Amino acid sequence: MASTDLLGTQPAPDLWLVVVTAVAALAVTAPHRVWRVARNAVTIAHEGGHGLIALLTGRRLDGIRLHSDTSGLTVSRGRPAGLGMILTAAAGYTAPSLLGLGGAWLLAAHRVTLLLWIATALLLAMLVMIRNAYGVLTVVAAGAAFLAVSLLTGPQVQAAFAYGAVWFLLLGGVRPVFELQAKRRHGGAPDSDADQLSRLTHVPAALWLFLFHAVSLCSLIGGGRWLLGL
Repeated sequence: MASTDLLGTQPAPDLWLVVVTAVAALAVTAPHRVWRVARNAVTIAHEGGHGLIALLTGRRLDGIRLHSDTSGLTVSRGRPAGLGMILTAAAGYTAPSLLGLGGAWLLAAHRVTLLLWIATALLLAMLVMIRNAYGVLTVVAAGAAFLAVSLLTGPQVQAAFAYGAVWFLLLGGVRPVFELQAKRRHGGAPDSDADQLSRLTHVPAALWLFLFHAVSLCSLIGGGRWLLGL
């Protein structure tokens, strides 16, 4: 059984493992059919970001729903405007990339086991707020995967899984923003996070999309450099 010492570090992985996991993550995020399934994991991070920031800004989190079409809904109560609502709305599209960036920082410090346990804890905390069966299924499956790897595998497998997950968040955080931009260009998604933020701040939705792009792309570049040891 693998050690679960949260304070311990693991040796730096070989460069080939970092590159192979990056290619694997790209292979999951690029093809449309595979992405339709893998996007569920990005939705977990997206809605989890909404929920976490809602709680941190003093809002009351009523629940989170995850749907089989990879959409989601996070419902919170509080002031309908103000900084808390703005931060909550802005957290969704930025959460996967920022989580990936944080994961890359932990991996650069060789804290593989710590990363796996943090991910498991976040998924467990999110599970409490899920309000539909499909959402429970996807979060339990994701949490079980992290827990199983943490407890039942050796350092090499843990490293490969952790690097793959972080690369996936960094790469998978980029695509939804482009998808949202394309939908809005064709008149879709009128109640998207960008449009809600526009109504809250009177700042054009296009500028919020630019912010989402900036966060996701900068996270990918910065996180990628950490993972590759550049």
